[in-house]
Amino acid sequence: MAGGAHSPVVVRIQRNDFDVAAETAALTAGRTSIGAIVTFTGLCRDENGALAALELEHYPGMAEAEIRRICDAAVERFALQGIAAIHRFGRMAPGETIVLVIATAPHRQAAFDGASFVMDYLKTSAPFWKKEHRADGSAGGWVEAKDADDRAREKWKR
Repeated sequence: MAGGAHSPVVVRIQRNDFDVAAETAALTAGRTSIGAIVTFTGLCRDENGALAALELEHYPGMAEAEIRRICDAAVERFALQGIAAIHRFGRMAPGETIVLVIATAPHRQAAFDGASFVMDYLKTSAPFWKKEHRADGSAGGWVEAKDADDRAREKWKR
């Protein structure tokens, strides 16, 4: 199977944490054509002790649809055997997981590229908003989009 309509695409937005090993096992069960699995797990940072928590909000329905569109594009572009994108919402403390992307492919480069593509587009295109909660109790603001994220996404347009 060379990617496309028969490749599993898993997209979830959830409050609860996820189990990387269980999600990987579910995506790959019985699939002997897979030669590479690349996982990316994003964590909440403490920003050198300044951050107590990060709160993520999303636009329900629209966020899932956009992430599915991104994942479908990755399956098609890189002939992935499967892709999973799981993003959390709510309040997360430093060290807690925020996002998981799993890309499976016959060969490693396609899996690496697929996972990277999904993250680069997810960071810039999916409707999520992040609010910082400061460790010193002061009001944290909404996190602005980063030019570096836009530049990372642009490399895929070449």
